[in-house]
Amino acid sequence: MTYITEKQLAIEAVTKAAILCTQVRAEMVGAESLEKGDKSPVTVADYGSQALVCKHIHQAFPRDAIVGEEDSADLKKPENSATLAKILTFVNQFHPQANADMVCNWIDAGNGLVEEKRYWTLDPIDGTKGFLRNDQYAIALGLIIWGELKVAALACPALPVSLADSAKDVGSIFVAVRGEGAYMASLPSDGTEPLPSAFERIQVASSSDEQNLRFVESVESGHGDHSRQQAIAQAAGISQASLRMDSQAKYAAVARGDAALYLRLPSPKSPNYREKIWDHAAGALIVEEAGGTVTDMHGQPLDFTTGYRMQNNKGVVVSNGTLHPIVIEALKG
Repeated sequence: MTYITEKQLAIEAVTKAAILCTQVRAEMVGAESLEKGDKSPVTVADYGSQALVCKHIHQAFPRDAIVGEEDSADLKKPENSATLAKILTFVNQFHPQANADMVCNWIDAGNGLVEEKRYWTLDPIDGTKGFLRNDQYAIALGLIIWGELKVAALACPALPVSLADSAKDVGSIFVAVRGEGAYMASLPSDGTEPLPSAFERIQVASSSDEQNLRFVESVESGHGDHSRQQAIAQAAGISQASLRMDSQAKYAAVARGDAALYLRLPSPKSPNYREKIWDHAAGALIVEEAGGTVTDMHGQPLDFTTGYRMQNNKGVVVSNGTLHPIVIEALKG
């Protein structure tokens, strides 16, 4: 089965969300945002992004469940009326007739449950601290049918098309359909969706490519076990320092060959932590379709059937495929 309609829908949805998030960051994020603990910019972008994506999906596939990260309960409180009004301002650029109630309803369309047959999972802004520090973040959308990832779209508005020329063509979008490969395009600066002809096929790095034989991990130390991740990378033959990035941009880095390995091992402070599906679904399919491998730290496939957390998996290992057996064996030690 092909997923032509779902693929185009996913591209359109994350592109619109990326435009909104870029506008919010340009208008609302200042140098003091992190210092003052002001999370209002990411709150506006997060809710606005979910509203746009859910509206887009629900209009085309009204029977599909959407498992998103946000709901509108807090927004409806009187003390948050100014925030809701700000979200509406940004959403109105795409849907001029929308009102506050409509926006809340679109957000809550993402309150679906993990369905056995078919559902979408959405992270409207993956990498909130990256968003606030003007670094990497992503809008991640995946379609899961009978427990298997089928379609994925990942917009990374701050990720250059090439890390070698980080000042040029900032903003990348990735898409994959099971069995059809993974593709990347530049996010158009004029706010339109990229044309199908703009997408180029991507593939993971060869293990003989010493320049890109490096690993990528989260910026935040609380999101993993940095010391163990460093040791495992060295055991796999990687001597370069890690490339630290926020969000599922790390998956994108592996998929297009910027790095050969991404490790997300449980933090010693929360050894029993289980990952959320929306933090990994889109990126996982894109890496796999680029020729890589994605499992948990025990070599088991990621299980997207156990609710919004992957209860049957612990940690995540993402690689170019060649390094995977070495890493899993090293993790047994």
